[in-house]
Amino acid sequence: MVDNSKTRVVVGMSGGVDSSVSALLLKQQGYDVVGVFMKNWDDTDDSGVCTATEDYEDVKKVADKIGIPYYSINFEKEYWHRVFEYFLDEYKKGRTPNPDVMCNSQIKFKSFLEFAMDLDADYIAMGHYAKTVKDANGVTHMMRPKDGNKDQTYFLSQLSQEQISKVIFPLANLTKPQVREIALANGLATAKKKDSTGICFIGERNFRKFLSEFLPAKSGKMVTPDGKVVGEHAGLMYYTIGQRQGLGLGSTKESTDPWFVVGKDLKKNELIVEQGYDSPLLYASRLKASDMSFFTGKPDHDFEMHCTAKFRYRQCDIGVTVKYHAADNTADVYFDEPARAVTPGQALVLYKGEECLGGGNIDAAYQEEKQLQLV
Repeated sequence: MVDNSKTRVVVGMSGGVDSSVSALLLKQQGYDVVGVFMKNWDDTDDSGVCTATEDYEDVKKVADKIGIPYYSINFEKEYWHRVFEYFLDEYKKGRTPNPDVMCNSQIKFKSFLEFAMDLDADYIAMGHYAKTVKDANGVTHMMRPKDGNKDQTYFLSQLSQEQISKVIFPLANLTKPQVREIALANGLATAKKKDSTGICFIGERNFRKFLSEFLPAKSGKMVTPDGKVVGEHAGLMYYTIGQRQGLGLGSTKESTDPWFVVGKDLKKNELIVEQGYDSPLLYASRLKASDMSFFTGKPDHDFEMHCTAKFRYRQCDIGVTVKYHAADNTADVYFDEPARAVTPGQALVLYKGEECLGGGNIDAAYQEEKQLQLV
């Protein structure tokens, strides 16, 4: 049996069941485990409750139960500058950002990793559902976990080789129900705690109200692709490509089909909408991605490959051909079949079978040569 007692793993504990069980399993495997709670946002919620205080209480209960030391660290400043300012800037550009991807690469696996190394950690761990394997050359590869329903490789897609080589994923071969069973069997305080949703660290709150606290909303016209005014929008930042809910538009003489957001005209401050799920303006044949990141390292040459991709979380993989450009670290990605509601600002993530190759940020979607959505 391997002696892990001299290997220190610092576990990022959120106060949820997944990171609690990660800490427990590592302790059971004999590692020198230290728990750390990250506070990254002043998160008094809409009802005046500071959820971070409650979460830290749960971390303390779990850490005491499994017998590990614990600390709390504040990354509010780093989160604001590295994640939240980017988040707001993307909305100003009319895009729909994915803060969770940035939060992982900049906070959980950067600021937290650096802090853990100061605690003499050999590795870090959290409650993510993902898996890594090391090849014969010592290169770490990111793989899909056992629980495909909870697969979080999408959100980890922009980590570097240096980052993933320092991570252990204790939940790699477990399903969520198994994780809850382990928590219950071991009497962990978080066993029945519901999963958190909402923006990374910011949590569940009225998103429109929250965003309006930081960005001034400017209302404007809702128009059809041919320029007919059909309503008024509350501010372009509140809408995303393919959105159906919250438009407040009824059926017309011509059609009873629901309305969808198909584009934004930033110069005119107009939201472009059209009736029908299958509006041709929602279907792209290719996209352009920037800031490409590959787990095995940045390629030093152009290449072309066929693989699969996701451009939103929980989406089924779709076949794509990737043309990578080393000079500016961008990629042109061509879909095997037209893809619906490809959204600038979101993450593109590439897969080859069970392996997650990496990803990038979607800059633009095209129908052949015509740019869609953002005018």
